[in-house]
Amino acid sequence: MKDLKKLEKTLEVVFKNKDLLKMATVHRSYLNEHKNFELDHNERLEFLGDAVLELVTTDYLYKNFPNPEGELTNWRASLVNAKMLAAIAHALAIEDFLYMSKGETQDANPKARNYILANAVEAIIGAIYLDQGLEAAREFINRNMLSRLDNILANQLYLDPKSKFQEKSQEIFNVTPVYKVLEESGPDHNKFFKVGVYLNHEMVAEGEGTSKQEAQVKAAQNAIEAKGW
Repeated sequence: MKDLKKLEKTLEVVFKNKDLLKMATVHRSYLNEHKNFELDHNERLEFLGDAVLELVTTDYLYKNFPNPEGELTNWRASLVNAKMLAAIAHALAIEDFLYMSKGETQDANPKARNYILANAVEAIIGAIYLDQGLEAAREFINRNMLSRLDNILANQLYLDPKSKFQEKSQEIFNVTPVYKVLEESGPDHNKFFKVGVYLNHEMVAEGEGTSKQEAQVKAAQNAIEAKGW
């Protein structure tokens, strides 16, 4: 059994209905191996939590910043995307409390695991909302998500790597980056791409991925680091 009291301490939320918190940590795969488990998986809570998270974040940005819609949309996306939620899950050690199948537990694919973690955070928000209402959910979101906004704005993390690299390249060199496929291999269902990003004729960095877009994003991120941007 998972130690829900320890999880409550980590979340800084004490639940009236402990089953809501427990259900928020149940991945669908666990029920495939435990047919008689007393609770459902967390997908309905995730659905609810996603909406609560978006509402609270949108409300905060609208009330605190006079910026145009496009900028606020980018800022919100940086606060509620799967990468950010997975980072929060890691910070709160939520993985230690998840109910997953043996296969999912042993799966070393970080992309798949981060997706599960991000969904669990949304499910926990949904559980907090059902157990204690909007203000309690707002406090949790303020503490764990909105507190990261200053860092996001200071480091322009709301820009995806390609946008950030292009913006800096045009600002400093008046040049638009060009991406070229250096290598492509594998069958259609399991492609591999290596992409180079160039300023004029100089290749600044390379990136790899299972799609051209993924490889381009990684190339741009590596280029930002190479340039110290």
